[in-house]
Amino acid sequence: MDVDLWDALRTTPLAEVRRRAAIVGELAEVAPMAVDDAERQAWNDGGGQSAVWYFTPDGRALLLTFDHESELNLYAEGDYALQESFYDGVPEDLVRLVRDRPENYESLNLVDEATGRTIHYAGGVFWFDGTRWEPAEGFTAYCEREGVDAMGESGFGYCLDPYLLGREFTPESVVANRVEHGWYEDAADREAALAEVRRLFARHA
Repeated sequence: MDVDLWDALRTTPLAEVRRRAAIVGELAEVAPMAVDDAERQAWNDGGGQSAVWYFTPDGRALLLTFDHESELNLYAEGDYALQESFYDGVPEDLVRLVRDRPENYESLNLVDEATGRTIHYAGGVFWFDGTRWEPAEGFTAYCEREGVDAMGESGFGYCLDPYLLGREFTPESVVANRVEHGWYEDAADREAALAEVRRLFARHA
C-alpha cells in the first residue's frame, strides 16, 4: 500500500478533495456530471487509467480507480459477478451511482448476461462515510485472498498523483508535476500552461 498517499487522502478535508477533483477534472477536459443527487468528477490519462469521484450532498463520497494493465482489470475478464463483489461493504445508495448507468470514457460497463444488469468497472473501490475513507470490503477481501497488491494493482498511486494529495496544490505545483511527467515542449509552453492553470484555480477559489 502507498501508505503516505492513503494517509494523505484520509487527512485531507473532503471539501478540499472535492476542489482538487474539480480542478484536475477540468484540466483533463472531463466535464462534471450529475448522477442522481451526486456530483461526478473524473480524470483520465487518455491511455486507459482513470480516477472517478462521486460526492453526495450528505458529505459522503465514492472513489473508483482503474489501471487497464493491472491484475485488477476485470473488464478484460468480463467477470460481472467478481466486479460486483468489489463493491461489497459500500452502502447501496452509493453503489447505485454506478449500477445500471450509461457507459462513459472512464467507466465502461460489465454486464450480467442472466439479468442484463450492468455495473461500472473499477480496479479499486474506496468510499468516505462522512468521517473517514475506507477501501471496500469486497475489494480488499479479493486482494487478500488472491495475494494481489491492492493499492499497486488498483492504480491508486498513479491515478491519484495529479491531485497532489499531501502536497502543495497550487498552479505552480500542478505545472511542475506535469513537467516531471513530460508535459510541455519548452519554457513558452510551460508559461502558457501556468497562466491557464492560474485562471482555472481562480474559478475554483
